[in-house]
Amino acid sequence: MSVIYKNSMNVIGKFVPEKLQPLWKHPAGPQTIFFWAPVFKWGLVIAGLGDLQRPANKISVSQSCALGITGLIWTRYSLAITPRNWNLFSVNLFVAFTAIYQITRALRYQRQQVALEAAKMSPSDSAH
Repeated sequence: MSVIYKNSMNVIGKFVPEKLQPLWKHPAGPQTIFFWAPVFKWGLVIAGLGDLQRPANKISVSQSCALGITGLIWTRYSLAITPRNWNLFSVNLFVAFTAIYQITRALRYQRQQVALEAAKMSPSDSAH
């Protein structure tokens, strides 16, 4: 680490309240990338929650699958590393859940469309 970074963290650390010192000094605390990467990844969760209003026919199943799979992989990884990163765990769990929900919505819509097309193609019972 650079001298500038270390000195900056030492100065900032003096202003951190005593009760928050364990978090400040934690191996996955705010002085590390292990804290900030999950914090910014919450933006994906916010975007995913915003997409819940998106019409089902506009959902990309492949993109949602990619997000869901990576969410599950990183959820597992966050518990396999030392120290365990609970912020990374929770953000990836939410990424996976929102993606899985979107996949469910998209596939349900596609199934409904197939059923509607089949109903249009079958002869009507009222014609007899």
